[in-house]
Amino acid sequence: MFTKRQLLRGSAAVAIAAAGSKSTPILAQVNQPSFFAAKDIAEEGFIYGLPIVMNYAVMYEYAIDRSSSQYKAPFNQIHNEARVFTYKDTAVITPNSDTPYSMLFIDLRAEPIVLAVPAVDPKRYYSVMLCDANCYNYGYIGSRATGSEPGDYMVVGPNWQGETPRGIKKVFRSTTQFSAAAYRTQLFGPDDIENVAKVQSGYKVQPLSKYLNQPPPPPAPEIKFPKINKELVKTNFFEYLDFALQFAPAEPVETEVRAKLARIGVGPGKTFDFKTLSLKQKAEIALGMKEGERKVDEYLAKAGTDVDGWRVASYFGDSAFYNGNWLLRAAGAKGGIYGNDAVAANMPTPSPLPQVSYRRSMHSGR
Repeated sequence: MFTKRQLLRGSAAVAIAAAGSKSTPILAQVNQPSFFAAKDIAEEGFIYGLPIVMNYAVMYEYAIDRSSSQYKAPFNQIHNEARVFTYKDTAVITPNSDTPYSMLFIDLRAEPIVLAVPAVDPKRYYSVMLCDANCYNYGYIGSRATGSEPGDYMVVGPNWQGETPRGIKKVFRSTTQFSAAAYRTQLFGPDDIENVAKVQSGYKVQPLSKYLNQPPPPPAPEIKFPKINKELVKTNFFEYLDFALQFAPAEPVETEVRAKLARIGVGPGKTFDFKTLSLKQKAEIALGMKEGERKVDEYLAKAGTDVDGWRVASYFGDSAFYNGNWLLRAAGAKGGIYGNDAVAANMPTPSPLPQVSYRRSMHSGR
């Protein structure tokens, strides 16, 4: 009976033999690790990068690809859905049916963005969950977090420096230059949808310069966003991660994993290209990704507590909540990306959790 390492070694031998003299030394351009070290880096990198790539997939469909059936609105423009979600809403799965959504993807590169909320009847729950491209829930606005009174709130990027303008109730700092805001407005029943629409019409978004009635700063550079779909994610995973990391300055807790990824050519300023790797190198990366996904699935199957056939666990929070626990963050994203913090909502999942594709395992209905 073969051990796992023997099986991996056999796969490597096949790949090396097939590669022959046509091996392209992409990984050799950096400090190339050994076969099993590269496999381990790809495994850890997959777990670390899964939420980031999943977030990019949703952002691409919602705010970039105007031909997508899931397209909502361009960056810094809110899109209200005065309806309940159905099976046709596929970019994010299992949304709930009693809080119609408003979605906003934010580009913070040029300047901060100001979010205004109206006065809302205290009997009606509403929330604005701020989630950055690291899948950190870095702030909440709403009846539970800030109250039901009207107010203006400012969202800033990771490197923004400045004073808080008068009239701004609170400043929220994203760890990434692109971010998302998920609005949830309570619906009391089918005949209440017009009242929900009135609340949604009071949600306003504007750049800080407009809020201050000042000239805008120079626009941020144009970006060529890489196209994404289910098939491309399978082979281009680290290319998408490579792209996304340039907009996500590393926090101290990320130093180690970022350094490891740099050894296989992934990180800001790098150009990882799976297609140009030798077969041996492709085997290294593919084996690592497969093992990483297996660990995420295994974690999901065992995490939390079983209660009457449902599994209850806490997967979502800010950077301090995860504190470098990339497996917990990946499990949250795969089990239901954009889920609420436990203090805001606790939505159990069926136990055992069904197997779902990481391209479509997105859950905003929390």
